Parts: sequence; structure tokens; C-alpha cells
Amino acid sequence: MNSQHTRASKFLSYVLRHRPDAIGIALDREGWTDIASLIAAASKAGKQLDRRLIETVVANNDKKRFAISEDGLRIRAVQGHSTDRVDIRYVKKVPPEFLYHGTATRFLDAIRKEGLRPGSRQYVHLSQDVQTAVAVGQRHGKPVVLKIDALRMHREGFVFYLAENGVWLVLQVPWGFITG
Repeated sequence: MNSQHTRASKFLSYVLRHRPDAIGIALDREGWTDIASLIAAASKAGKQLDRRLIETVVANNDKKRFAISEDGLRIRAVQGHSTDRVDIRYVKKVPPEFLYHGTATRFLDAIRKEGLRPGSRQYVHLSQDVQTAVAVGQRHGKPVVLKIDALRMHREGFVFYLAENGVWLVLQVPWGFITG
């Protein structure tokens, strides 16, 4: 992805996941907003977006963070929201036996005390593979990968969701389900 695409992706993440009000757009309960309105609001805020750039960012984002509606008129971030106005109805799924969470070693003491919590987001994000978890952990410092006994959690009543981009979501992970 070139620098223009990277800047556009970061901007879209910011407004579609965290601060739609920063440019004066609204997201519905499922996180959707009108692409034409997004382009106009971004322009007023000094950010140049057009439909082609948005479609390129959506198609080429390696984490598949965004989706365009079937009719091509709306866009949303598929997960990672920190705004309580969005409440995407994810499909409940039975998780695989183990899932993984990448974090930094500096957070381990807090995780041992409180387990994994979503922080400013709505859900704890988990991956199905170690490589993705390592990449996530590296963004926060010296990485460590935590192995989550997801199927046991599910059997004990925890609800898991699978976002469109393959990220597993759960409200929390108590320390007792973290095996490594």
C-alpha cells in the first residue's frame, strides 16, 4: 500500500471506528455510513477522498478492516469500534479449541490480575493463528502471544463472534482461560 493509501486507511479507521463526529458524519447501529456523505465531510475537514481511493483501500487492506455494502453506497469498519453508538450484530460462533491474543510483555501483570478486557473497544480481539497475534503484539512493544482456551470458555457460557475479516470477538477473557 502506498503512503496515500496508508493515510486514507488510518483516516477511515479513525472516523469509522472511533470518531465519526470528528468530521460530522453519523454511523448507524451496524456501523454503516453513506460513502458520498463521508467523502463530502472528509473534504470539508481537509482530507481528500474519492470513491476509487476508498474502494482501493477496502480491497487492499491486509486486515480487511472495512466493508462496502452490497449496493455499493455505504461503508463500515467491520470491528474495533470504540464508539457505543455502534452495536454490530455479529453472528455467534463456536470457536476453535484455541485462539490467540497478541500483546506486549509490559501488559502481562495487568492481564494476570484482570484477564483480557476490551479497553476502549467493545470486544477483546483474538486471532486463529499465532503469526497474526505476534504482529498485533509487536505494535505495542516486545510481543508476547497468549493462548486462549476458547472452546472451554464457550462451553462455560462465554459468547464468541466472528467478524467478517476473521477476527474473533469476545467480551472478556478471564485469566483462568489463558494457558500460555
